[in-house]
Amino acid sequence: MARAFAAFLALLTVTFATPAGAKPAPAPIEVRVVVVATWEYEPGGKSVMGELKYWRERWPLPEVLPFPAGNHTLHYDPKSHVMAIVTGMQTARASASIMALGLDPRFDLTHAYWLVAGTAGTDPKTASIGSAAWSRWVIDGDLGQEIDAREIPADWPTGIFPSGRTAPYQLPAPPGLSFAGNTAFPLNTALVRWAYDMSRNTKLLDDEKLAAARKPYGGQGAKPPFVLEGEGLMSARFRYGARVTEWSRRWVDYWTGGKGVFAMAAEEDAGIMQGLTMLAGAGKVKLDRVLVLRAASDYTVGPPGISAVELMLSEAKTGPVGTHQALENLYRTASPVVRYLTDNWAETRDKVPGK
Repeated sequence: MARAFAAFLALLTVTFATPAGAKPAPAPIEVRVVVVATWEYEPGGKSVMGELKYWRERWPLPEVLPFPAGNHTLHYDPKSHVMAIVTGMQTARASASIMALGLDPRFDLTHAYWLVAGTAGTDPKTASIGSAAWSRWVIDGDLGQEIDAREIPADWPTGIFPSGRTAPYQLPAPPGLSFAGNTAFPLNTALVRWAYDMSRNTKLLDDEKLAAARKPYGGQGAKPPFVLEGEGLMSARFRYGARVTEWSRRWVDYWTGGKGVFAMAAEEDAGIMQGLTMLAGAGKVKLDRVLVLRAASDYTVGPPGISAVELMLSEAKTGPVGTHQALENLYRTASPVVRYLTDNWAETRDKVPGK
């Protein structure tokens, strides 16, 4: 009798909880790879240039999905289950966009890989214009403490120093991830190395324009474009010149314990990683499935004889000289990695490559 009564209550619950004729909510879409772009130039609604354009046209991504909580519509390929998001530029906007996507009930992102594919400035000591770098760490260049350079002690190399410390580069370095702020995000180095090994021999676009831009530089900065492993330093401010480039090198070295090398300067990746970290805490995503690839559209320091101000004025007038080539090389480097992850989903869904 008790079992019959329980069954009757269950039937009543189902009957009155679901209105007559109402359709059950569709199952969320299981996304395999999220391609993260940060900017797209679309005057009059027409895509002219940007980090989304080649993915949308070449992959392709035929479905446009509304995304009112984000910065831009989402683009999706139902065959490969690849989605692209445009976060918008700068740290805060990127973080908010990633959080909005991660909490969107339309999508199941619990097994998704995330691949940030964006343009950046590069340190000529590490790479050349047009080159593409896979990050092993994402370093935040904004968090910390600062004393104006005109007021710092004479023996200080910079007025910027970490929270919890009282001098620049004071050892030991604070934890990269702490209650005071997340400054150094480590990525899954096995997955990064796997992606680098898969793409290291990619034939990158090179042309006379890139050759002319790199000619005044020496060392790595003078080489034709190549694929490398190197860290991204993220800041909401653009930085120009030899002094801030040297600071960037030391800041990356400091936060990675000498294991990382400054390669790319951009804005969004620390915000993206902050959003993903919080989503991982909620069980929405997995942090060991994140890749960050940046391709150089320009240099962080001018060639010999060009000051930081002259570099800034030149770029304000003409824009980064290698933007088109960097966008092309981003797609050439990243797309085979995405293709492998999606085509081998029976394996990659539950087993991360490189482990």
